[in-house]
Amino acid sequence: MFQKKTTLLAVIVLCMALFLAGCGKAKTEPEPEPVVEEPQVIEEPEPEPEPEPEEEEITTAYPVIGEREESGGKIQSYLTGQWTDKEQATRRPIAVMIPNNAPAMPQYGLSRAGIIYEAPVEGRITRLMAVIEDFDDLDRVGPVRSSRDYYVYQAMGYEAIYCNWGLAVPYVEELINRPNYYNVSAAVTGIHNPADEAYGRHKRPGYATEFTGYLFIDGLFKAVDRLGYDWNYDENYVPPFLFVADGVRADYAENEEANYIYPGGKSGQNSGGYGAYHPYFEYHDDDYLYYRYQDGKKQIDELTGDQLTVSNVVFQYCHGEVRDDHDYLAFGVHGEGDAIVFTNGRVIKGTWKRYDGDFTPAKFYDENDEEIIFNQGSTWICNIWDEYGEFVEYGQE
Repeated sequence: MFQKKTTLLAVIVLCMALFLAGCGKAKTEPEPEPVVEEPQVIEEPEPEPEPEPEEEEITTAYPVIGEREESGGKIQSYLTGQWTDKEQATRRPIAVMIPNNAPAMPQYGLSRAGIIYEAPVEGRITRLMAVIEDFDDLDRVGPVRSSRDYYVYQAMGYEAIYCNWGLAVPYVEELINRPNYYNVSAAVTGIHNPADEAYGRHKRPGYATEFTGYLFIDGLFKAVDRLGYDWNYDENYVPPFLFVADGVRADYAENEEANYIYPGGKSGQNSGGYGAYHPYFEYHDDDYLYYRYQDGKKQIDELTGDQLTVSNVVFQYCHGEVRDDHDYLAFGVHGEGDAIVFTNGRVIKGTWKRYDGDFTPAKFYDENDEEIIFNQGSTWICNIWDEYGEFVEYGQE
């Protein structure tokens, strides 16, 4: 009996020893390290560069002046296409109102104009507007007369500083005094910010007082400074003409020839404004210039003593109306109409268009709606009253 108890006790002790041994082993074994997976990096492909837009190739009948380039202190003029001192060609021009009737002759400084704009006024005579960028060395320009609103609108298209001396009413006062419009005008009715310092009388024995008033250039600069005007062209400026490149002539050899041009007809019968003094142009093929005649005589610039000449002549046809009993006129100088460009002794028929607002000029297009290429030099634009366009004559003589 005692032996059985002893044996049973031994078995129990052995089992407890084995159990304790197993528990001790479980505590001493290291636990496995957790596995941390690295995040997967997905590289996105670099976007392919967008192709550069192809520049539209512009082809013209003749090579033309593109972006203006400076060379030796000179740059191509917006008004003539010719190389001009940079200081002059990068600032606004002046647009000066000049009478064109016999009692005013001769005018002073017209030969310096890059553009001469001519249009009818009351009394069925014409008046000129000289658009000039080369005036620094002049003492004066004139004589100077009063404004008409269609001249103001044309001057706006060239971003010119408008110069006139005379009544600004009727039809002009609101327009010329707008805050975004630059004018240097003598103190007369309708001018809100007169520039007396820019004007004065010049002795002309035998001339009526109304033909002795001139714009003086020293006073012009003082007036522009006092009025706070900016001489710089607007960054969105639109040049009025497309000029042929240096060393090339736009000859238009296939076009009709014309060496005489009569805006009012050869006999001067046009009562639309060009009949009073019978102006015309004569083309000389030895120097490619159009010579201006009026009232049976050469039209002379008193500054030089020479006959007025230009490289291009334009007939810009506009609808006209008589506004009132004083015979003040209105002309439509926005929109579009017929046009004839004379250059190199040839005739280019087409149209003019002006749809982009007051501060853009009329542009001239041929019958294929391609912009006409002008030869370098000055241009004379005759506003032709549509209703009297039948009297226009040109051809070979």
